[in-house]
Amino acid sequence: MELKNYQKRVLRELDAYMELLNSTQNLNTAYNRHWNQLGIHIGFDGLPPYNDVLPGVPHVCFKVPTGGGKTLLACASIRHIFAGMGMMKTKAVVWLAPSAAILEQTLRDLRNPEHPYRQQINYDFGSRVEIYDGTQALNGQSLSPSSVRENLSIFVLSYDALRIKRKEGRKVYQENGNLAPFVAHYTDRDALIPDVDETALIQVLNQLSPVVIVDESHNAQSELSIEMLRNLNPSFVLDLTATPKSNSNIISIVDARELKKENMVKLPVIIYNRRTKDDVLVDAIQLRAGIEQQARVEMQQNSTYIRPIVLFQAQPKGKENAATFEKLRDELIEIGIPKEQIAIKTSEINELKGVNLLAADCPIRYIITVNALKEGWDCPFAYILATLANRTSKVDVEQIVGRVLRLPYARKHSQPLLNMAYVLTSSVDFRNTVENVVRGLNRAGFSDKEYRIGSDLPAPEPVPEPVQQTIDDIPVQPETDAEEFVGFNTDDVRERLRTGEQETQTGASSAAAEMAQQAEAQGAAFEQEMQDAEEKGIPLMGGSDLRKVYEMQ
Repeated sequence: MELKNYQKRVLRELDAYMELLNSTQNLNTAYNRHWNQLGIHIGFDGLPPYNDVLPGVPHVCFKVPTGGGKTLLACASIRHIFAGMGMMKTKAVVWLAPSAAILEQTLRDLRNPEHPYRQQINYDFGSRVEIYDGTQALNGQSLSPSSVRENLSIFVLSYDALRIKRKEGRKVYQENGNLAPFVAHYTDRDALIPDVDETALIQVLNQLSPVVIVDESHNAQSELSIEMLRNLNPSFVLDLTATPKSNSNIISIVDARELKKENMVKLPVIIYNRRTKDDVLVDAIQLRAGIEQQARVEMQQNSTYIRPIVLFQAQPKGKENAATFEKLRDELIEIGIPKEQIAIKTSEINELKGVNLLAADCPIRYIITVNALKEGWDCPFAYILATLANRTSKVDVEQIVGRVLRLPYARKHSQPLLNMAYVLTSSVDFRNTVENVVRGLNRAGFSDKEYRIGSDLPAPEPVPEPVQQTIDDIPVQPETDAEEFVGFNTDDVRERLRTGEQETQTGASSAAAEMAQQAEAQGAAFEQEMQDAEEKGIPLMGGSDLRKVYEMQ
């Protein structure tokens, strides 16, 4: 896969930083000069100074928004880091993942010779590459002193495998006869972890002095996380995140407009506020049908297969209850959606396991969830996030807005609806909902410039005058754990969907058609704003925003 222009820029900035590091032999000086060369100073009203959390070890960060291809960028960075550090006896990388889902996904992609990640690494290291998971490393499977000398060795491990208070009982810290041959080759015994057997896997990694890649590094800020890094005795640490903390040593930033320009993400995010939960359901179904209609045209014109998916966010009042999601599925089936088009993905139920959502023979068009689709879940076909909370409920889309942002095939599509993402909600406090969407965009590394309101706001509902009541007049509300989701008027919804389909067939104006028109207009305006900014010479790297985000306190 050809690297995008902004990814090439990030690698150039990494090379520039490595050169400064070599010439100055000082972490603080290299960091200061790096940003001075980019026109941004360090200190008051600028970027925070270098945070030397691991004394003597370069520890830097790439800020890349969701959908920016940060994993491919990390793969491409490995060669640049080793080249910048000069020849080393061993080339070892410890790749740290924050969750089981991301760990599994990273391992799968790095092991797949057809995947762009593995292809990039194979190209850079002449295909002399070994990928180890925790079990393989503990068993010494294909792992020996000679193999780590001859190959690039990448150990993909979870935070949880290394970041622990009590080392007793953890296999990574236990005596391991499979790894005993490594002990004779240890060269930095002063760095060994006290009170841990020399044959333990953590000691082997420690003596390899690996390059450490920390995925979603905003989750690795605690004292335990620092101890985890210290125990690995790294030669270099590269953080990857869309939302770096204030103490991160950022050396390169990818701006949202760069991703849009390179067709990596669906922008803008169009937000619609409907009057009722039934409206959200009907409009989400009809809008999805409209997007799929454009997808069929795209297939005919450009042989590009896209099957738009709606994420229905049900919100139980208490703990996630399977009955909530089963009830919602039953009602979707009752209004005419085929059962095979619906899947549930929650913390308790995972009907997406083993399913390739991008496959042409996959029927799924609706996914019911709460907040289970967080970091590590990725499907470019997800276009619409429809929250089915009651009007008075707090709309919590912050966690999963980023899941609808990735653009299929990383190229602009001829049909305009295929290039944007959509959020539907019915909330009395729409302002709060918008703020929640913005927080979700911020979590994904975007700003408040990347959303648009897709419809006129409904008139505020009149607030009834308070009624004087005696104690006896006030009904006692029984305590209940009933879910927030209380169902739909299925007869009415079914009739509205039937009417909407007839309007579409006859060419009459429908709510879904109006939503599509509004979205297309907002999308065109967003594109024009981007073009105007570029013509005015506003830098895409977002340097003008850095001081605002990272100003000194």
